[in-house]
Amino acid sequence: MGRQETELLKGVLEGAILELLRDRAWHGYDLTAHLRELGFTDVVEGTVYALLVRIERGGLVDVEKVPSEKGPPRKVYTLNDAGLARLDEFWNAWSAITARMHSLRTEGTSSS
Repeated sequence: MGRQETELLKGVLEGAILELLRDRAWHGYDLTAHLRELGFTDVVEGTVYALLVRIERGGLVDVEKVPSEKGPPRKVYTLNDAGLARLDEFWNAWSAITARMHSLRTEGTSSS
């Protein structure tokens, strides 16, 4: 992944995580693995865990600790109503930005 793609990914990774949490509960390791399966191959666990901490502190998820066969209980994250609202904001912003970028690419600077 090139530097520019990495920087763009940093800006949208929270939205990607919130979108995955919309449909089911996840814990960090499985969430990271699934993101990699979806093509986010350079995403590392530390980045995902840091985002999950920020999302949790922001009150966007509900967290449940579930027993683990391999050690301490694991945190499982579920999107709550505040998280759904943030996700809607993300998709609205994404649509606006992509529309502007598409317009810029197709129209260029000729409309100035």
